[in-house]
Amino acid sequence: MRITSLQPGEIFVFGSNSSGHHGAGAAAQAQRDFGAVWGEGHGLHGESYAIDTMSGLEAMGDEIAIFVEFAEMRPDLTFLVTEIGCGIAGYAPTDVAPLFARVPLNVRLPESFIRELNPGR
Repeated sequence: MRITSLQPGEIFVFGSNSSGHHGAGAAAQAQRDFGAVWGEGHGLHGESYAIDTMSGLEAMGDEIAIFVEFAEMRPDLTFLVTEIGCGIAGYAPTDVAPLFARVPLNVRLPESFIRELNPGR
């Protein structure tokens, strides 16, 4: 499902690079439509949350852990996670989904991640 608009309290979660150069894909959309800031490759900006997906799988895992903690502290927001890491970064949902194995109820994962986390469903 492609996210084209947000309801109040929804946050667009996208993959970025550490330097915050939002030149293509969901990152460009985040900057164009949801308040992502050029030069900011981590965290909440406007109605978007950037996760570095270009610095390796281990770094992405660390960034996702920080994101999960942030989401837990902000139950007033709903976080809509795109297929981060599965575009320009070159990972597959089988690589990325396990990094989201423990998320609070206010985090909505893409269907491809849900299928990986709940095989046979």
